[in-house]
Amino acid sequence: MKKKKKISVFQIVNGLVFIILAFVILIPMWKVIVDSFDLHTAYGMKLWPEAFGLDGYGNVFSNPTLLRPLIISFITTIVGTLIALTLSTLGAYVLIQWDMPGRNFFANMLLFTMIFNGGMIPTYLVLRGLHLTNTIWVVILFPALNVYNLVLMRNFFEGIPQSLFESATLDGCSPMQTFIRIVLPMSKAALASIGLMFAVTYWNDYTHYKLYITDSKWYNFQMKLRGMVMGSDLPPTAGSNATENTVKNAAIIIVIIPFMILYPFLQKYFVKGVNIGAVKE
Repeated sequence: MKKKKKISVFQIVNGLVFIILAFVILIPMWKVIVDSFDLHTAYGMKLWPEAFGLDGYGNVFSNPTLLRPLIISFITTIVGTLIALTLSTLGAYVLIQWDMPGRNFFANMLLFTMIFNGGMIPTYLVLRGLHLTNTIWVVILFPALNVYNLVLMRNFFEGIPQSLFESATLDGCSPMQTFIRIVLPMSKAALASIGLMFAVTYWNDYTHYKLYITDSKWYNFQMKLRGMVMGSDLPPTAGSNATENTVKNAAIIIVIIPFMILYPFLQKYFVKGVNIGAVKE
């Protein structure tokens, strides 16, 4: 007969703490969800909408002042993530070429930029000199140059057995063919986890828009949402029954939804990817 495992005091306390934390997180989120569907919403906590309706969400997609920033957020997130992954994977692949002259020098120079940088004003002057400020490219290209993610990708590539590279060379593969046919298919976990980090960065980006863009036509949804929450930056939409507070809460849910859908599909890769480079054999 198996002996029953005793539950320790620590496990009970630990469980209670996590339950309390779950409620602390879920209660405000539930309020936002309820208010986003309540056409007569007011400040205060309600378990269910008093007047259920989808006008808040319809307002976001029909109001040009909200739809354009939302489209910009999607474009910068998709295009920026693809460019960032391309730069990170190609840069990491170059840094694992052991016979490349100056490999250590370039790697050390990249690591140096993680510790020291020119500062906010010199960076702004450089970007202005390159005519990138007040364009959509400044919020796509600048975050794509992330040395930390490049180093993570390099550490993952270094874990690929050297024998695979040698076999590919013997079979007549060029370095680029080896990269496409061998390295990338074996790097799904790294690509998913680092790609997810890039996508979250682009989607939630606020700082780069605030610093480098003054023309409001290039603002993303985060900038518009901040204006809505902090003040009355929401022109009414004709024929809508939603209150301003309903539209604000609907916009918040729309910001959250994409990654709530994406995370479950990438979870198995993300769990593997977070340990990139953590263990060396």
